[in-house]
Amino acid sequence: MGNFDDLDLAVASFGASNKVIYDDVEKPSIMVAVPKMTYADLITGGTQDVLPWWIVDGVELDQIWVSKYQNIVMNDRAYSLPAKDPKTWINFDQALAACRKKGKGWHLNQNGVFACLNLLAQKNNCIPRGNTNWDKSYEAGYERGVNTYIDGEHKGGRIATGTGPKTWYTDYDTSGIADLCGNVWEWVSGMRIVNGEIQIIPTGSAIKLDCNMGANSTEWKAIKPDGSVVEPGTEGTLHYNVVSGKIVIDTKTDSTTSNNIAFNDLAAASGVQIPQLAIAAGVIKDSASVWAAPGHRQYLNTEGERLPYRGSSFGDSSNGGVASLNLYNTRADSNISIGFRSAYAKL
Repeated sequence: MGNFDDLDLAVASFGASNKVIYDDVEKPSIMVAVPKMTYADLITGGTQDVLPWWIVDGVELDQIWVSKYQNIVMNDRAYSLPAKDPKTWINFDQALAACRKKGKGWHLNQNGVFACLNLLAQKNNCIPRGNTNWDKSYEAGYERGVNTYIDGEHKGGRIATGTGPKTWYTDYDTSGIADLCGNVWEWVSGMRIVNGEIQIIPTGSAIKLDCNMGANSTEWKAIKPDGSVVEPGTEGTLHYNVVSGKIVIDTKTDSTTSNNIAFNDLAAASGVQIPQLAIAAGVIKDSASVWAAPGHRQYLNTEGERLPYRGSSFGDSSNGGVASLNLYNTRADSNISIGFRSAYAKL
């Protein structure tokens, strides 16, 4: 029996939701199925419509396979494997390219899928902890992973993928997805802000190899308070704004600003309606959700284009958490605490 046969059998022991998927050069990644869901499955008062991240060219996908582990890069391709030091010092376009080089259906994990995993965690009362305090959980300091990078001052840092306890996996079970919370921030696709305006790829088109998520792409759309998607720059679309020193979701951005807020405290400006699409995109919490404060921090910079990474990193301490969203940096940003996670869909 070959090594890959052994790997297939070992991964099968996690359960039917786990699978080894091979790329265009027949190299393996360990993936976890995330079945399609409706707004009603996750959002208070949501409709029975399937969430748009599972719809590509009008066709509903039964599932999207998300990397079980934060990714490494070999031969310019992204891989999901256990007990590895996750790739860092990678910018958005490089992460996107490492996923797409694997072949059709491979893509940088969508912002909307990451957000839906957070909503599901709320529904199941299983909000994953993770490496948010230099190799251990800030909330539960006895929970640790195996170091792969150690900062001399803090005596800890990044950990090897999947080496934390069950509570660092979705559903608090090792059959789930590891390290969505902490360790390294994760670039996600299909969402950005431009001068404070919230813009998305409005369906699962971010899965496609030819989806253009460049700075000047016409595939980006803005969101109206009624949930319709329109051309960026249309009057009255959803924006991040700062009112009385506090970030809110508004229909304008008054000025260039850098700020931050706990996700639990982020709310709509007076008179602004929040559509279910915006909640599913993870830009504001569901009305029934309760996130710990001051953790799960949201960071904002309304100057020009800013692309998201999610989930916090090993040094975020009390500000860390799986619902953390960083909209502070440009697509060219990279550092020691930013990584990514690939996903796959059969198209």
